[in-house]
Amino acid sequence: MSDTSTMPSAASGAGAALGAPTAEVPDANTSVYLNKRAIIIKRFLRNKPAVAGVIVLLLVVCFAVFGNIPNGWVYDDLDPWAAGGAPPSARHWLGANTAGADVYALLVRGTQKSLLIGFLVGVVTPLIAAVYGTTLAFFGGKVDQIGLFILETMIMMPSLILIAILMNGRGGGWITLSVLLIVFGWMGTARLVRGLAYSLVQLDYVKAARYMGVPAHRIIRRHLVPNIASLVVLNVTMSIWGAILSEVSYSFIGIGVSIPDTSLGLMISQASSALSSQPWLFWAPVVTLFFITVPLALINDGLRDALDPNSLSAGTAR
Repeated sequence: MSDTSTMPSAASGAGAALGAPTAEVPDANTSVYLNKRAIIIKRFLRNKPAVAGVIVLLLVVCFAVFGNIPNGWVYDDLDPWAAGGAPPSARHWLGANTAGADVYALLVRGTQKSLLIGFLVGVVTPLIAAVYGTTLAFFGGKVDQIGLFILETMIMMPSLILIAILMNGRGGGWITLSVLLIVFGWMGTARLVRGLAYSLVQLDYVKAARYMGVPAHRIIRRHLVPNIASLVVLNVTMSIWGAILSEVSYSFIGIGVSIPDTSLGLMISQASSALSSQPWLFWAPVVTLFFITVPLALINDGLRDALDPNSLSAGTAR
Protein backbone atom coordinates (compact mmCIF):
# COMPACT_ATOMS: atom_id res chain seq x y z
CA MET A 1 0.00 0.00 0.00
CA SER A 2 1.54 3.30 -1.08
CA ASP A 3 2.03 6.27 1.21
CA THR A 4 -0.64 8.87 0.50
CA SER A 5 1.07 11.62 2.51
CA THR A 6 3.10 12.63 -0.53
CA MET A 7 0.07 13.03 -2.78
CA PRO A 8 -0.64 16.72 -2.06
CA SER A 9 2.95 17.75 -2.69
CA ALA A 10 3.06 15.71 -5.88
CA ALA A 11 -0.20 17.21 -7.05
CA SER A 12 0.99 20.71 -6.31
CA GLY A 13 4.23 20.00 -8.14
CA ALA A 14 2.31 18.76 -11.16
CA GLY A 15 0.08 21.82 -11.05
CA ALA A 16 3.10 24.08 -10.97
CA ALA A 17 4.63 22.22 -13.90
CA LEU A 18 1.47 22.69 -15.96
CA GLY A 19 1.38 26.38 -15.13
CA ALA A 20 -1.84 26.15 -13.08
CA PRO A 21 -2.32 28.78 -10.36
CA THR A 22 -1.57 27.57 -6.86
CA ALA A 23 -3.12 28.86 -3.64
CA GLU A 24 -0.73 30.77 -1.39
CA VAL A 25 -0.49 29.49 2.14
CA PRO A 26 -0.44 32.36 4.63
CA ASP A 27 2.86 32.68 6.40
CA ALA A 28 3.09 33.15 10.17
CA ASN A 29 4.94 36.44 9.62
CA THR A 30 2.37 37.79 7.17
CA SER A 31 0.58 40.84 8.52
CA VAL A 32 -3.15 40.41 9.08
CA TYR A 33 -5.87 42.88 8.40
CA LEU A 34 -6.89 44.84 11.46
CA ASN A 35 -10.43 45.81 12.29
CA LYS A 36 -11.38 49.44 12.55
CA ARG A 37 -11.15 49.62 16.34
CA ALA A 38 -7.68 48.09 16.40
CA ILE A 39 -6.49 50.54 13.73
CA ILE A 40 -7.80 53.51 15.72
CA ILE A 41 -6.13 52.29 18.93
CA LYS A 42 -2.87 51.62 17.10
CA ARG A 43 -2.85 55.10 15.55
CA PHE A 44 -3.72 56.71 18.89
CA LEU A 45 -0.92 54.89 20.73
CA ARG A 46 1.58 56.23 18.19
CA ASN A 47 0.69 59.76 19.21
CA LYS A 48 3.07 60.23 22.13
CA PRO A 49 1.62 63.55 23.42
CA ALA A 50 -1.85 61.96 23.51
CA VAL A 51 -0.55 58.91 25.38
CA ALA A 52 1.23 61.21 27.82
CA GLY A 53 -2.07 63.06 28.28
CA VAL A 54 -3.83 59.79 29.15
CA ILE A 55 -1.14 58.92 31.71
CA VAL A 56 -1.27 62.36 33.35
CA LEU A 57 -5.07 62.34 33.44
CA LEU A 58 -5.08 58.87 35.04
CA LEU A 59 -2.63 60.13 37.67
CA VAL A 60 -4.96 63.06 38.41
CA VAL A 61 -7.91 60.65 38.75
CA CYS A 62 -5.87 58.49 41.15
CA PHE A 63 -5.00 61.62 43.11
CA ALA A 64 -8.69 62.53 43.37
CA VAL A 65 -9.67 59.03 44.53
CA PHE A 66 -6.76 57.98 46.74
CA GLY A 67 -4.81 61.19 47.33
CA ASN A 68 -6.10 61.95 50.80
CA ILE A 69 -5.46 58.49 52.28
CA PRO A 70 -2.01 59.36 53.74
CA ASN A 71 -3.24 62.75 54.95
CA GLY A 72 -4.41 63.15 58.52
CA TRP A 73 -6.98 65.86 57.68
CA VAL A 74 -10.38 65.82 55.98
CA TYR A 75 -11.58 68.70 53.80
CA ASP A 76 -14.14 69.86 56.39
CA ASP A 77 -11.80 69.62 59.41
CA LEU A 78 -10.81 72.97 60.91
CA ASP A 79 -7.49 73.40 62.70
CA PRO A 80 -7.82 76.22 65.29
CA TRP A 81 -4.03 76.53 65.44
CA ALA A 82 -3.94 77.33 61.70
CA ALA A 83 -6.88 79.75 61.61
CA GLY A 84 -6.07 82.85 59.61
CA GLY A 85 -3.95 80.88 57.15
CA ALA A 86 -0.81 78.82 57.66
CA PRO A 87 2.02 78.27 55.15
CA PRO A 88 2.97 74.76 53.96
CA SER A 89 4.51 72.67 56.72
CA ALA A 90 4.74 69.11 58.00
CA ARG A 91 1.36 69.61 59.73
CA HIS A 92 -0.37 70.97 56.61
CA TRP A 93 1.45 69.91 53.45
CA LEU A 94 0.00 72.68 51.27
CA GLY A 95 -0.83 75.04 54.11
CA ALA A 96 -4.23 75.99 55.50
CA ASN A 97 -6.78 78.59 54.46
CA THR A 98 -8.10 81.42 56.60
CA ALA A 99 -10.70 79.13 58.24
CA GLY A 100 -8.03 76.60 59.23
CA ALA A 101 -8.99 73.93 56.67
CA ASP A 102 -6.19 71.82 55.19
CA VAL A 103 -5.52 72.96 51.61
CA TYR A 104 -4.28 69.52 50.51
CA ALA A 105 -7.49 67.85 51.67
CA LEU A 106 -9.52 70.59 50.01
CA LEU A 107 -7.54 70.12 46.81
CA VAL A 108 -8.26 66.39 46.71
CA ARG A 109 -11.95 67.00 47.35
CA GLY A 110 -12.12 69.85 44.81
CA THR A 111 -10.39 67.77 42.13
CA GLN A 112 -12.80 64.93 42.82
CA LYS A 113 -15.87 67.13 42.42
CA SER A 114 -14.61 68.89 39.30
CA LEU A 115 -13.79 65.56 37.65
CA LEU A 116 -17.18 64.13 38.63
CA ILE A 117 -18.96 67.08 37.06
CA GLY A 118 -16.74 66.96 33.97
CA PHE A 119 -17.10 63.23 33.29
CA LEU A 120 -20.84 63.14 34.04
CA VAL A 121 -21.62 66.09 31.76
CA GLY A 122 -19.04 65.05 29.15
CA VAL A 123 -20.49 61.56 28.70
CA VAL A 124 -24.22 62.27 28.96
CA THR A 125 -24.33 65.43 26.83
CA PRO A 126 -22.96 63.93 23.56
CA LEU A 127 -25.20 60.87 23.93
CA ILE A 128 -28.31 63.03 24.24
CA ALA A 129 -27.18 65.11 21.27
CA ALA A 130 -26.51 62.01 19.16
CA VAL A 131 -29.90 60.43 19.86
CA TYR A 132 -31.82 63.68 19.42
CA GLY A 133 -30.05 64.73 16.22
CA THR A 134 -30.33 61.33 14.53
CA THR A 135 -34.00 61.07 15.51
CA LEU A 136 -34.81 64.38 13.82
CA ALA A 137 -32.92 63.38 10.69
CA PHE A 138 -34.52 59.93 10.54
CA PHE A 139 -38.16 61.00 10.83
CA GLY A 140 -37.91 64.38 9.06
CA GLY A 141 -41.09 66.26 8.20
CA LYS A 142 -43.14 67.59 11.11
CA VAL A 143 -41.01 65.79 13.68
CA ASP A 144 -37.90 67.51 12.36
CA GLN A 145 -39.60 70.92 12.24
CA ILE A 146 -40.93 70.70 15.80
CA GLY A 147 -37.68 69.24 17.15
CA LEU A 148 -35.61 71.89 15.41
CA PHE A 149 -37.87 74.63 16.79
CA ILE A 150 -37.34 73.27 20.33
CA LEU A 151 -33.61 73.07 19.65
CA GLU A 152 -33.30 76.64 18.42
CA THR A 153 -35.48 77.93 21.28
CA MET A 154 -33.26 76.29 23.91
CA ILE A 155 -30.12 77.62 22.23
CA MET A 156 -31.49 81.17 22.49
CA MET A 157 -32.23 80.84 26.21
CA PRO A 158 -30.02 82.89 28.59
CA SER A 159 -28.43 79.83 30.20
CA LEU A 160 -26.16 81.84 32.54
CA ILE A 161 -29.09 83.65 34.15
CA LEU A 162 -31.21 80.51 34.42
CA ILE A 163 -28.36 78.52 35.96
CA ALA A 164 -27.71 81.33 38.46
CA ILE A 165 -31.38 81.43 39.51
CA LEU A 166 -31.75 77.65 39.77
CA MET A 167 -28.44 77.16 41.58
CA ASN A 168 -29.32 79.75 44.22
CA GLY A 169 -32.72 78.15 44.69
CA ARG A 170 -31.27 74.64 45.03
CA GLY A 171 -28.41 75.44 47.40
CA GLY A 172 -25.53 75.10 44.93
CA GLY A 173 -24.93 71.35 44.97
CA TRP A 174 -22.64 69.73 42.40
CA ILE A 175 -25.40 67.37 41.25
CA THR A 176 -27.70 70.31 40.48
CA LEU A 177 -24.91 72.04 38.57
CA SER A 178 -24.21 68.86 36.57
CA VAL A 179 -27.87 68.47 35.62
CA LEU A 180 -28.11 72.12 34.55
CA LEU A 181 -24.94 71.88 32.46
CA ILE A 182 -26.40 68.81 30.75
CA VAL A 183 -29.75 70.50 30.12
CA PHE A 184 -28.15 73.56 28.52
CA GLY A 185 -25.12 71.91 26.92
CA TRP A 186 -26.32 69.41 24.30
CA MET A 187 -28.10 71.64 21.76
CA GLY A 188 -25.15 72.77 19.62
CA THR A 189 -23.85 69.22 19.16
CA ALA A 190 -27.38 67.97 18.40
CA ARG A 191 -27.73 70.47 15.57
CA LEU A 192 -24.40 69.33 14.10
CA VAL A 193 -25.38 65.66 14.43
CA ARG A 194 -28.71 66.34 12.71
CA GLY A 195 -26.93 67.76 9.67
CA LEU A 196 -24.56 64.77 9.42
CA ALA A 197 -27.33 62.21 9.98
CA TYR A 198 -29.34 63.54 7.01
CA SER A 199 -26.75 62.06 4.63
CA LEU A 200 -26.84 58.73 6.49
CA VAL A 201 -30.62 58.43 6.19
CA GLN A 202 -30.27 58.41 2.38
CA LEU A 203 -27.93 55.40 2.37
CA ASP A 204 -29.22 52.20 0.76
CA TYR A 205 -28.96 49.96 3.81
CA VAL A 206 -30.96 52.42 5.93
CA LYS A 207 -33.65 52.58 3.23
CA ALA A 208 -33.66 48.79 3.03
CA ALA A 209 -34.08 48.49 6.80
CA ARG A 210 -37.02 50.91 6.73
CA TYR A 211 -38.58 49.01 3.81
CA MET A 212 -38.27 45.72 5.73
CA GLY A 213 -40.11 47.21 8.68
CA VAL A 214 -37.22 47.41 11.14
CA PRO A 215 -38.34 49.57 14.11
CA ALA A 216 -37.12 53.16 14.04
CA HIS A 217 -35.34 52.96 17.41
CA ARG A 218 -33.34 49.97 16.21
CA ILE A 219 -32.26 51.68 12.99
CA ILE A 220 -31.22 54.77 14.94
CA ARG A 221 -29.34 52.73 17.54
CA ARG A 222 -27.65 50.23 15.19
CA HIS A 223 -27.12 52.17 11.97
CA LEU A 224 -27.20 55.92 12.51
CA VAL A 225 -25.57 56.52 15.91
CA PRO A 226 -22.60 54.13 15.28
CA ASN A 227 -21.83 55.93 12.01
CA ILE A 228 -21.32 59.21 13.87
CA ALA A 229 -19.37 57.53 16.68
CA SER A 230 -16.18 59.42 15.82
CA LEU A 231 -17.96 62.75 16.26
CA VAL A 232 -19.50 61.58 19.55
CA VAL A 233 -16.12 60.40 20.88
CA LEU A 234 -14.48 63.72 20.06
CA ASN A 235 -17.36 65.58 21.69
CA VAL A 236 -16.94 63.52 24.87
CA THR A 237 -13.43 64.86 25.48
CA MET A 238 -14.45 68.37 24.47
CA SER A 239 -17.53 68.25 26.70
CA ILE A 240 -15.49 67.04 29.69
CA TRP A 241 -13.06 69.89 29.16
CA GLY A 242 -15.87 72.41 28.68
CA ALA A 243 -17.84 71.18 31.70
CA ILE A 244 -14.81 71.49 34.01
CA LEU A 245 -14.11 75.01 32.79
CA SER A 246 -17.81 75.88 33.17
CA GLU A 247 -17.78 74.61 36.74
CA VAL A 248 -14.69 76.69 37.48
CA SER A 249 -16.28 79.77 35.90
CA TYR A 250 -19.63 79.41 37.66
CA SER A 251 -18.02 78.66 41.02
CA PHE A 252 -15.65 81.60 40.59
CA ILE A 253 -18.54 84.06 40.20
CA GLY A 254 -20.45 82.44 43.07
CA ILE A 255 -23.17 80.40 41.32
CA GLY A 256 -21.46 77.02 41.24
CA VAL A 257 -20.49 74.60 44.00
CA SER A 258 -20.85 76.26 47.39
CA ILE A 259 -19.66 75.74 50.95
CA PRO A 260 -19.50 73.34 52.85
CA ASP A 261 -18.51 71.40 49.72
CA THR A 262 -15.69 72.57 47.49
CA SER A 263 -14.36 72.40 43.95
CA LEU A 264 -11.40 73.76 42.03
CA GLY A 265 -13.43 76.77 40.91
CA LEU A 266 -14.54 77.56 44.45
CA MET A 267 -10.97 77.23 45.75
CA ILE A 268 -9.70 79.62 43.06
CA SER A 269 -12.49 82.07 43.86
CA GLN A 270 -11.77 82.02 47.60
CA ALA A 271 -8.02 82.44 47.08
CA SER A 272 -8.14 85.20 44.47
CA SER A 273 -8.26 87.96 47.08
CA ALA A 274 -5.23 86.54 48.95
CA LEU A 275 -2.93 85.93 45.98
CA SER A 276 -0.13 88.14 47.28
CA SER A 277 -0.31 87.20 50.97
CA GLN A 278 -1.16 83.47 50.67
CA PRO A 279 -0.18 82.35 47.16
CA TRP A 280 -0.35 78.62 48.00
CA LEU A 281 -4.14 78.90 48.29
CA PHE A 282 -4.35 80.09 44.68
CA TRP A 283 -1.66 78.18 42.84
CA ALA A 284 -2.54 74.71 44.17
CA PRO A 285 -5.96 74.54 42.42
CA VAL A 286 -4.68 76.43 39.36
CA VAL A 287 -1.84 73.96 38.77
CA THR A 288 -4.23 71.04 39.32
CA LEU A 289 -6.63 72.53 36.78
CA PHE A 290 -3.72 72.83 34.34
CA PHE A 291 -2.95 69.11 34.74
CA ILE A 292 -6.57 68.31 33.87
CA THR A 293 -7.28 70.59 30.93
CA VAL A 294 -3.97 70.23 29.05
CA PRO A 295 -4.07 66.38 29.01
CA LEU A 296 -7.69 66.53 27.82
CA ALA A 297 -6.63 68.79 24.95
CA LEU A 298 -3.81 66.39 24.02
CA ILE A 299 -6.16 63.40 24.17
CA ASN A 300 -8.68 65.21 21.97
CA ASP A 301 -5.98 65.98 19.37
CA GLY A 302 -4.83 62.36 19.44
CA LEU A 303 -8.36 61.02 19.00
CA ARG A 304 -9.02 63.44 16.15
CA ASP A 305 -5.91 62.28 14.29
CA ALA A 306 -6.62 58.60 15.02
CA LEU A 307 -10.23 58.80 13.84
CA ASP A 308 -9.41 60.79 10.69
CA PRO A 309 -8.33 58.37 7.93
CA ASN A 310 -6.79 61.26 5.97
CA SER A 311 -4.53 62.36 8.81
CA LEU A 312 -0.88 61.31 8.51
CA SER A 313 0.26 62.67 11.87
CA ALA A 314 -0.50 59.35 13.61
CA GLY A 315 1.31 57.27 10.99
CA THR A 316 -0.06 54.22 9.24
CA ALA A 317 -1.77 51.27 10.90
CA ARG A 318 1.05 48.82 10.09
